[in-house]
Amino acid sequence: MHLTCRVILLAALIGAIASRTPVQAATALPALKVSENQRFLVTADGKPFFYLGDTAWELFHRLNREQAVQYLDLRAKQRYTVIQAVALAELEGLADPNAYGDLPLIETDPGRPAVTPGSDPKNGAAYDYWDHVDFIVNEANRRGIYIGFLPTWGRWVPNERKEDKQIVFNAENAGRYGKFLGERYRGKGIIWVLGGDRSAQGIEPIWRAMAKGIAIGVSGQEDYSALLMTFHPRGGLTSSTWFHGDPWLDFNMQQTGHSPVSTNAATKTTWQRITDDYQRTPVKPVLDGEPLYEDHPIGFRAARENGYSFDAHVRQRAYWHVFAGACGHTYGHHSVWQMYSAGRKPINGPLLYWHEAIHRPGADQMRHVRALIESRPILSRVPDQSLVVDALKGADFIAATRGDGYAFIYSAQGRTFMANLGKISGPRVVAWWFNPRNGAAEKIGPFDNTGTREFVPHIHGGFGTDMVLVLDDAAKNFPAPGTAK
Repeated sequence: MHLTCRVILLAALIGAIASRTPVQAATALPALKVSENQRFLVTADGKPFFYLGDTAWELFHRLNREQAVQYLDLRAKQRYTVIQAVALAELEGLADPNAYGDLPLIETDPGRPAVTPGSDPKNGAAYDYWDHVDFIVNEANRRGIYIGFLPTWGRWVPNERKEDKQIVFNAENAGRYGKFLGERYRGKGIIWVLGGDRSAQGIEPIWRAMAKGIAIGVSGQEDYSALLMTFHPRGGLTSSTWFHGDPWLDFNMQQTGHSPVSTNAATKTTWQRITDDYQRTPVKPVLDGEPLYEDHPIGFRAARENGYSFDAHVRQRAYWHVFAGACGHTYGHHSVWQMYSAGRKPINGPLLYWHEAIHRPGADQMRHVRALIESRPILSRVPDQSLVVDALKGADFIAATRGDGYAFIYSAQGRTFMANLGKISGPRVVAWWFNPRNGAAEKIGPFDNTGTREFVPHIHGGFGTDMVLVLDDAAKNFPAPGTAK
């Protein structure tokens, strides 16, 4: 069938599906900014915003309109607030066309985006690569989801990897490309994420030029207050290494990566890396933009050594990192980031096709960490390991955080622990168990808010039996954990 005919038939099918898809009205999402205490993200009017992301890196590049709607519908239902996607994708995104046969650039020049007049999907000549990106951004925004927009994957920028042989960016065209993007997506629900799995060492001016170009495109001048921006680094690194003092970097992003929990005292654990950025000055929010994915070969050595990750692994990293002070968290699935499907070259042994993998249990369980955090005052929350007598080590690590009138203690493998009471307000506390697997809450209090008390999350404990102890000032009359206030 001729390409134009296929596009017309597909557009008709999409229209029929979209008419049955409940979405928010096509109004602009509120602008986001850093909170006054510099620890969290909030909307323009000061309401807390919990960054719950998914790494859909190849979304723009590999999915068609119908597939993108299918994916976004599910993630909206699962209460994700951010989808991270790349405009110039890693997997041969400069030479391998998108679902409609289009490439993003003219002669791989970032200063010459391949745009055509019109945007009608029924007209293949009019519907270009950037029209398709527009469609996905708009559909995400309609569902209340921001796009964590990566202008390019790091492989197309000078970097430390010798295998990245096709380099197309320099400081001059990075600025022009950034301005093009800023102008095109001003007013959209966008969180700008520079970088893309590479170090910025020695090429900081290129990224700074791109940040400046985006700001000029968004606001007409180099005004970084008009947008929200961060940097996605290589595994094991953080944006703060190069850009912590830069005015365009609103919050730090870690990539704690896909390795097992460190048992080597000389190697920092993933939650320690979050703590390091949390403690930096000037103070900036921090989150993990790429932790261990679900169904990923752990440490890239599945067959020989570590096996594949499970939902319990991704839950651990979510609660460890958020309780260490992160302003949100990013989930990822090994098949979904690459949108793996029949006929595609697999990267590092994906187990499922993307349309199957989006239903994996860990993806759905991420809604519960958001619900727990949002059920208590967010902007007063701080990490506090003094809530636990012995926090244990390795995969048993017990993480603790508290806020105005409440405390959360996460036992990553259901191990018994002693809690130090008296760390929050009130003479009496109401205690609850919160189940990260299903969001259920069970009241087990009240208790006097003094001394120490033993808590037993699970009679046996072990991998997959993680639980959160919630301690509330009884006078606050908070609802059950995970329940909307």
